Amino acid sequence: MPDLAFTVERAEVAPYAAAPLLLFKLRIVTNAATTATTNATTTAATPPASEPVASITLQCQIQIEATRRRYVEAEQEGLQDLFGTPQRWGETLRTMLWTHTTVVVPPFEGECVIDLPVPCSYDFNVAATKYFHALESAGEIPLMLQFSGTVFYRDADDALQVAPIPWHKEAAFRLPVSLWRDMMERYYPNGAWLCLQREVFDRLSRYKTRHGLASWEQTVDGLLDGVEEDIS
Repeated sequence: MPDLAFTVERAEVAPYAAAPLLLFKLRIVTNAATTATTNATTTAATPPASEPVASITLQCQIQIEATRRRYVEAEQEGLQDLFGTPQRWGETLRTMLWTHTTVVVPPFEGECVIDLPVPCSYDFNVAATKYFHALESAGEIPLMLQFSGTVFYRDADDALQVAPIPWHKEAAFRLPVSLWRDMMERYYPNGAWLCLQREVFDRLSRYKTRHGLASWEQTVDGLLDGVEEDIS
């Protein structure tokens, strides 16, 4: 069966998606998973020819390797909601799940480059969104992509074969923070999304109506102006 290797070459923002979407340029290389037999007179084995891939149903789990990055003071403050104070990070800072995605890879032989779609949420109830938002735009986000799924290929007799992708297949990638920020600014210029429970929203709506406020920004500003603690 083909032995697949995965590499993320770069990432870019999908230009015409209905919601924030990153496209990871994923290179897939295949070699026949055949172990060459050597003897006393053989010093090297000739690599076997790659087997044609008919299709791959590819699943990908993306992890944020939060421990593989340094954080400046401003980032540490923004991440306290996730990991607590920096003094506790030796216990609380950990790898966290970002998202899952799937793609169907078309037929190829040898290698190919595909677009792996990665939908992105701007909901601040989602841990990954909080993490990304807290980072400085000059840095990078250490990611680990873990693959699974099914590969359909043709053997030497041109018979269609099916095999699972081993769980140890993965690829590391460092996503520029600036790319994530530019994407969110493109979809939500000068804005952010905050999901509230219905009861809290109803209370906020009544406050807005009673005080004759024209927008939700004025409503929140009015509440914040009444808070004595400096949160600016």
